[in-house]
Amino acid sequence: MAQSLSKVYVHITFSNKDRQNLIDENIKESLFQYLGGVCKGLECNPVQVGGHADHVHILCLLSRKISQMDLLEEIKKQSSKWIKSQGKQYSNFYWQDGYGVFSVNPTQVNVVVEYIKNQEEHHRTVLFQDELRAFLKKYKVEYDERYIWK
Repeated sequence: MAQSLSKVYVHITFSNKDRQNLIDENIKESLFQYLGGVCKGLECNPVQVGGHADHVHILCLLSRKISQMDLLEEIKKQSSKWIKSQGKQYSNFYWQDGYGVFSVNPTQVNVVVEYIKNQEEHHRTVLFQDELRAFLKKYKVEYDERYIWK
């Protein structure tokens, strides 16, 4: 093939260190916009960004020029620095080391967009840990419960 073509949607999720409720109303929308901007800057066009008090979700198109690991490293590094600059209440903000990245069928993009938009409602009844376990089960990802949260 003479041309390199790619259209890979990924659903990314990760939490802050110790899953503290640090993503508050004062910073939430600005953080989501910032995360989307980082993705865009890395040519991973954001489709939807959202989350809850202790974690975020990003649906984006994965650029063929960057690996998943490099994308996550840059998103976390840049956004962590930005958050810390938003006030002393965020000076000890850190992301956890791990993350989840899941492929999304193009026919299901709208479902994932709605899912991300409804995080506040969703997490009135579901903990982040249970949400992540459900993703891992759905995608048949093997994991060790002893190491997934710390």
